[in-house]
Amino acid sequence: MLKKVLVTGVAGFIASKVCEFLCQEGVEVIGVDNLNDYYDVRLKEFRLEQLKGFKNFTFYKVDIEDKASLAKLFKHHQFDVVYNLAARAGVRYSMENPGVYISTNLVGTLNLLDLMRAQGMKKMVLASTSSIYAGQKMPFNEDLAVNEPISPYAASKKAAELLCYSYHYLYGMDISVVRYFTVYGPAGRPDMSIFRFIRWIKEEKKLEVFGDGSQARDFTYVDDIARGTILAGKKQLGYEIINLGGGKNPISISTIIQKLEHLIGKKCITENKEFHKADIKETWADISKAERLLGWKPQISLDEGLKRTVDSFKEFPILNELDLPQS
Repeated sequence: MLKKVLVTGVAGFIASKVCEFLCQEGVEVIGVDNLNDYYDVRLKEFRLEQLKGFKNFTFYKVDIEDKASLAKLFKHHQFDVVYNLAARAGVRYSMENPGVYISTNLVGTLNLLDLMRAQGMKKMVLASTSSIYAGQKMPFNEDLAVNEPISPYAASKKAAELLCYSYHYLYGMDISVVRYFTVYGPAGRPDMSIFRFIRWIKEEKKLEVFGDGSQARDFTYVDDIARGTILAGKKQLGYEIINLGGGKNPISISTIIQKLEHLIGKKCITENKEFHKADIKETWADISKAERLLGWKPQISLDEGLKRTVDSFKEFPILNELDLPQS
C-alpha cells in the first residue's frame, strides 16, 4: 500500500488528476511544479487550487531541472513511488525550442533517478508518449523498436525511457514507463485540439485543422489515464513499457468536430492548414499488456468523455477566459 509519493508536474493536466485520485485513497502526496508559462498559468493555478483542499497534499514550487532543490525534498521525505509526470509537451513547439525539451524531459528525469539511487528508492513511473510510434504499423504495441522519432519531443521522451532502463539495469530500479495516447478531459491543455475546438465552436470562430480532418487519434479520457498511471506505481514489474490508450479504432478529427458541434448546439466552419510533417497521421494503442499486467482498461466512452469535457466549460468559467496558445 502506498503511503507517501512524489508527483512531478503536479499542476499539469494528467498529474493533477493523478494527485486527486491518490489523495482520495489517503496517500500523502508531495507535488512539485515549476509553473512555467508554456500555456496560460491561470489554468495551472486553478488545478492547484482544486488540490489544496486535500489535507494530505503539499505543494512545492520546484523545477526538476534544479537538482539541489530536489535534493532537499529527498532529504526530508522517503517516497514509495516517484511519479515523474513533469514534461515539456507539444510536438510543434519542440521544433522551435528543442533545448527545453532536453533539459526537462531528459536532465530532469536524470536528476530524479540519481537522487532515488542515492537514497535507495526503487520505484518510478515515467510518463511517455504515443508520439514515439511515428511510422510504425498499427495497432502500436510496446515491442516495436521505435528508433525513428520525428520530433525533438518524441526524441526526448525516448531518451528518457532509455535512461530509465540504464538505471534499472545498473541499480535494480523498478521503473514503469506509461505511454499516453491523446489524453483529453475537463481542464485539459489549451494547446490540445479538443479544448481549442470547444472554445472556437462556442465563440463561433473558424476551427483551424491541420490536414483534411481525416487524421485520427486513439483518444483517452483523463480519469482512465490517471487510474492506469497509479496502478503502474503499485506493481513491481522490473522495467516495463505499457501503453495507456483508448484501445479502439482511431477516431478522426472530423468525427470529433461533429460530436462537439452536436454537444454544443452550434455548427462551425473549418479552416484547413497544411499537415505538419512532425505530426502522426494516426495513433492506435494495443492495450493488452496494460490489461494483463495492471488489470487496466479504459472505462469512459468517447461520447461520455466529450460530454463531461464540454460541460466543464459551464462548471468552470475560467476555461472560457484562458488565452489560447498560437497554433
